[in-house]
Amino acid sequence: MSVSEVAMVNVFNDTSEAQILLICEHASNFIPAKFNALGLTQQQLESHIAWDPGAIETAQEMAILLDAPLISAPVSRLIYDCNRPPESPTAIPLASENQPIPGNASLCEADKLSRVTGYYRPFEAAVAKKVASMEMPIIITIHSFTPVFLGQRRQVEIGVLHDKDSRFADAFLHQVSTDTRFNIQRNQPYAATDGVTHTLKHHALPRGLANVMLEIRNDLIASPAQRAQMASYLAKHLVLASQRI
Repeated sequence: MSVSEVAMVNVFNDTSEAQILLICEHASNFIPAKFNALGLTQQQLESHIAWDPGAIETAQEMAILLDAPLISAPVSRLIYDCNRPPESPTAIPLASENQPIPGNASLCEADKLSRVTGYYRPFEAAVAKKVASMEMPIIITIHSFTPVFLGQRRQVEIGVLHDKDSRFADAFLHQVSTDTRFNIQRNQPYAATDGVTHTLKHHALPRGLANVMLEIRNDLIASPAQRAQMASYLAKHLVLASQRI
C-alpha cells in the first residue's frame, strides 16, 4: 500500500451529537511501504514502541457509548507523532524505549518537512475543523501505556493527565473516587513536563475548552471484552464528570 492510498486522518462517528471530541493520536502501527519498516522487525512494529495497543478499539467503543466523534491518526507515531509539534525532537523519534529507529536517523530537513506536511498538518487541520464545528466540546485524548517500562513495573492502571487547565481532570478524578475498581492517578505514568499534552495545549487551551488525556495500561484492554468493559467504565464517569464542570 502506498502513502497516497492511506488516509491521513480517520474520522469515526462523525455525525454524532455529543459535545465531546475523542482523539487517538497513536492509533496505528502502520508504516507506509516507502519507509521500509524504518529498519525495524515485525516484532518491534507490533510492540508499544510503534503505537498504543488497544487504544483505538477502546476509543471507538467509547465514541459509540458517548455518541461522540473520534479522530485518529492512521500511521505509526514512529513516522510522525501527532501528539508532538513539529519543533519537538520527539516528533520523529530517533529511539523509543531505548530502541533505535534506523529509518529516522540522519534525516535531512526536507525529509522531516515532508513528514510534517504529509502526516501532522492534515491531522492538525482535521482536529481544528472539527473543534470549530462544535459549540464547546470537551476534548479527550485516549492513549495506552505498557505495564513494564525500561524494566520497571507500573502499578497505575489509568492515568488522568492535564496541562494548565485541570478542570476536567479534577472533575473526573472526583467522580471516579466513587468507583475504585482501578488504580487511577493524576499525571501518571506521564505528565505535561514530558511533552505529552500537545494536542490539549494546541486545540483546547487557546479556546478555553475543558480537556483531559486518558492513559490506559494496555494489559487492561488486550481483549474485546476488556476493551468493552473499560470503555463502559470510562464513558460512564466521563459523562458524570462533565456534569461537575
